[in-house]
Amino acid sequence: MDARDVILSPRITEKAMAKAVEAQYTFAVHPDATKTQIRHAIEEIFKVNVVKVNTVNVRGKARNFARGRVRTTGRQSDFKKAVVTLKSGQKIELGGVNYFEQ
Repeated sequence: MDARDVILSPRITEKAMAKAVEAQYTFAVHPDATKTQIRHAIEEIFKVNVVKVNTVNVRGKARNFARGRVRTTGRQSDFKKAVVTLKSGQKIELGGVNYFEQ
C-alpha cells in the first residue's frame, strides 16, 4: 500500500487543534492500515519523526431523515482514525498552511 493510500485526510476538529500544541496530529486512515504502515506513511509524506501512533475504529452515527412525508433512518460511514505523536519541536504543515496551529 502506497503512503498516499494509507493517509486519507487530516481531521480538522477542535479537539485535534488542541492536541496539535502537544505535537499530536489526527488523521483519517485506510481501515486496513497498521500502526507501522501509518508511521512510515507520515514520515515519508511530511518528513517528520513519529514517536507513537494510536488508532481507533470509529463507528458511524445513526441519523434520522424526513424525505417528503416519509421518515427513514440511515448511518454515516465507519472510519479509522489515527493520532500520531511527533518528536518534540516538530510540526506538520498542510499546503503551506498549518491548520493544526492555533
